[in-house]
Amino acid sequence: MQNKVLLIYTGGTIGMNRNPHTGALEPFDFEHLLQRVPELGQFDIEIATYQFSPPIDSSDMSPKLWTDLAHVIADHYQDYDGFVVLHGTDTMAYTASALSYMLENLTKPVIFTGSQLPIGQLRTDGKENLITSIEIAAAKDREGHAAVPEVGIYFNSHLLRGNRTTKQSAEEFNAFESFNYPHLADAGVNIVYHRHRMLQPRWDAPMVPHFRLDNNVIIFSLFPGVREDLIRHIIHTPNLKSIVMRTFGSGNAPQSPWLISALKEGTRHGKVIVNISQCMQGCVEMGRYDTGYQLQEAGVVSGYDSTVESAVTKLMFLQSHYDDPDKVRQLMNQSIRGEISV
Repeated sequence: MQNKVLLIYTGGTIGMNRNPHTGALEPFDFEHLLQRVPELGQFDIEIATYQFSPPIDSSDMSPKLWTDLAHVIADHYQDYDGFVVLHGTDTMAYTASALSYMLENLTKPVIFTGSQLPIGQLRTDGKENLITSIEIAAAKDREGHAAVPEVGIYFNSHLLRGNRTTKQSAEEFNAFESFNYPHLADAGVNIVYHRHRMLQPRWDAPMVPHFRLDNNVIIFSLFPGVREDLIRHIIHTPNLKSIVMRTFGSGNAPQSPWLISALKEGTRHGKVIVNISQCMQGCVEMGRYDTGYQLQEAGVVSGYDSTVESAVTKLMFLQSHYDDPDKVRQLMNQSIRGEISV
């Protein structure tokens, strides 16, 4: 019996053509994309397609569209062995992170991929990314379970955990990396699956989809000379529930009394403030230096080794389910989808 994969096209560079008059990239019909990859006909895999219409530039991605994508997967979950999502690279890590939280107890692969060059160009990276993603989405282990029962991003011969991944380059084919977690699989002559790194779902339990997100969250980065009035303005923004605060090094911030006072005030008023390092690699350790310790005393929550993309989408997910900020803080300190090392 053939394995079945649903290929979901949301948009992105992989499915674009260059306008001969303006030189700009424009989306074209998804069926044309499939014609560009006749190699798909050689698979012993049944491939069905679903297209977002119109295609979405990934810069325009939103929680509403994440919910739409979660519905597509949930509605077709019983009909397919795996899912491949074609997506623009700019916000792919945000979407993959969001979907990892929205699809609880995922027992089938949801593999995101795309390309740096349109699939119609000679030097495109899109063909290999698409072909290998489909193979991964259909792969089973000896027990007949999915080889990759989680949300992943496949790019340039590497499969990465979706909620651990960041776009690292706008130029190189090696566009993504999971700096704080090793690859889930590496594709060379053979695809090598690192099963001990995979999430292990409850195979006998159903996947539980979630469709609610609360985007009352903001990201801001600290920098030398950051202004008190602007930080206080953010802290006192009406309806704001949480803040991802990007700090220095291992989670450090200026020792300005006004900053600690503002953060304490935010915590007192129910804001969840999460400390994420501006470094791409490494972990927040707020007890390591006095500057970090003061943040801890102000009620700031450690983001450990989380990516910004993962932290902000996790907050959207949690605060849509829990009104109590203390519960959200508690769960931000726990790994619920393999997103942090604790």
